[in-house]
Amino acid sequence: MAEQHYEQQYLDLMRRIWTEGTVQHDRTGVGTKALFGAQMRFSLADDAIPLLTTKRVFWKTAAREMLWFLTGNTNIRPLLVNKVRIWTDWPLAHYRQETGDDISQDDFEARIVADEEFALKWGDLGPVYGKQWTDWPRYEQSGSDSEGPLYRRLSQGINQVAALVESLKNNPASRRHIIEGWNVAELDQMALPPCHKTYQFQVADGKLNGLLFQRSCDLGLGFAFNVFSASLLIRMLAQQAGLQPGDFIWQGGDVHLYINHAELVEEQLSRTPSGAPKLRILRKADSIFDYSIEDFAVEDYVPQAHISAPVAV
Repeated sequence: MAEQHYEQQYLDLMRRIWTEGTVQHDRTGVGTKALFGAQMRFSLADDAIPLLTTKRVFWKTAAREMLWFLTGNTNIRPLLVNKVRIWTDWPLAHYRQETGDDISQDDFEARIVADEEFALKWGDLGPVYGKQWTDWPRYEQSGSDSEGPLYRRLSQGINQVAALVESLKNNPASRRHIIEGWNVAELDQMALPPCHKTYQFQVADGKLNGLLFQRSCDLGLGFAFNVFSASLLIRMLAQQAGLQPGDFIWQGGDVHLYINHAELVEEQLSRTPSGAPKLRILRKADSIFDYSIEDFAVEDYVPQAHISAPVAV
């Protein structure tokens, strides 16, 4: 009996949500079909990478986003310089609401790239992923008053990613290999609270396994990027820690398909997955923070045609 293609579990979940999911009225006003609680497992051995083959995934866009997270930057300007437009919707909506200027997306992005002052004011997303990953806030007591202790925020926060690499190297048996993005105290400052919120890692038999818990997953659009990005992160961490990549386990909380994505869903479910793409890391960077897009190569990736669909903001 032939082994099932790694993508089949994704298509099976998509079909289940589309046929059995509960209709939810979400914050975007679009509406979804959703299931609560799902899991998939992908092997990363032998350079395997879980790129979807039933539609084209622009993996360089996902890789550039992951590299941007690792810089700790929260402004969309570096993304737009590299023609990565996946975060524009939120600051653009904020700009239009605050100013009443119905600027086009193209013009807004061009101004962000050309005008640093404009970008500083309108291009920042708040303390999203990279900020929490590399600069989680720390405080120390600075005094007290009649109501109790007073605290001040330290200029340098906790770099969870750097600490993780050291932990993987020096304490591989730990059950505390975690990167957390869900900072409750700062959620209201974020353009979008983290969807892929918690990463946990395990070292076993010289292999690095990684688990991602995603509180909210747009299975039709976002998942393809999330699964590639998480797998890429595991591969980079494994290389830095002198380990072999093991399995990637994806877990979703609210897993949904947008009701206005019917054409996407039905087209994708009509397709059959095939092929076994590989991700090569072409050099070992000096640190987890020193990789560039030129360090990655995807081979044997022959996907079917791209399927477009609107993003719900």
